[in-house]
Amino acid sequence: MYLSDVAQYRLHNQQIAQSTHQTINGLVSWVGALQAQDAYMMKWAIGVRFPGITERQVTAALDSGELIRTHILRPTWHIVAAEHIHWLLGVSAPHVKTSIRSRLKELEITADVLTKCYTILEKALSGHTHLTRPELMLELQQAGIPTDNNRSSHLMIHAELDGIVCNGAVKGNQQTYALLQERVPISQPLQREEALAKLARLYFTSHGPATLSDFVWWSGLPITDARRALMSIQADFVSETIDSQTYWFDPSRPIPQAVDESLYVLPAFDEYTVSYKDRRAVLSADTQQRAISANGIFSPIIVYNGSVIGLWKRTLKKDRVILEPSFFARPTPSVVHLFEKACVDFGRFLERTAEIAYEQNTPKG
Repeated sequence: MYLSDVAQYRLHNQQIAQSTHQTINGLVSWVGALQAQDAYMMKWAIGVRFPGITERQVTAALDSGELIRTHILRPTWHIVAAEHIHWLLGVSAPHVKTSIRSRLKELEITADVLTKCYTILEKALSGHTHLTRPELMLELQQAGIPTDNNRSSHLMIHAELDGIVCNGAVKGNQQTYALLQERVPISQPLQREEALAKLARLYFTSHGPATLSDFVWWSGLPITDARRALMSIQADFVSETIDSQTYWFDPSRPIPQAVDESLYVLPAFDEYTVSYKDRRAVLSADTQQRAISANGIFSPIIVYNGSVIGLWKRTLKKDRVILEPSFFARPTPSVVHLFEKACVDFGRFLERTAEIAYEQNTPKG
């Protein structure tokens, strides 16, 4: 196996090259968790893996509580299937809270402050009430809880990690919060070892081939827990060593069929790049610097035959969307043709007409 093979396996296992699921919930359950701090582009992370659906359908799944957007795994937003949320919080929240403990101390957010905060949030959101962050911050301020100096973010992150709140239905163009217990009643909890094994199985099946260090990065787990989780499932997986790195994957998954060419436009922070510590399979040292900023911002990417060959951005108009590609090298007519097909798919997802604004000297399809 070569790194180029790793890229092809990941395209298939992440459902980008070939989707095998019939429902949005089934797709997200398969992937385990999709990083989702970009509230708009995160929907395309689902759309590109489920050809034919629209942004409105993804929004409806989030609004209904079929999908949950909350802080989990690494301390950032992810989308997960509702049936996974409680055991995922159970296995990952303690480590996330540990990672931000010193910041809470700096902000003087004590256990008593959090308890008071949760009481106020539960009262404000009870009865399936969905409120925006500004609305909730006003409730906290009126109760004498400071929300300035980034306190609001840390209060709400902790409320998410403790299973108090999660995303609510979108109100206009604003995100809201709801009570998690009202959206997804607590189910029978998993024992920690069982949850660790389940998390490892999810990751290496849907994201493999991947290394232990990739799993540590994605899950946010201490390496001792991550290694133990991998050891508990490795009898069902196989490994390949490439450049002294051991990659684990599910041998029951179909071997990717060779294709002449493939091209995908993936959103910012897509799992295809963000979910691995070592990204050499899809990004060279030069392209990595261009696709990922020094402070960890992942740009929307153009992926050709498994490798990142450029970036893109969108501009929304009333009934159309304008896509602007920025290729790392002059694209061939074939690449341009595939890019234009991918743009049509993106426009269809948004239910808008897709238009392309090429850079000067880029050949037209």
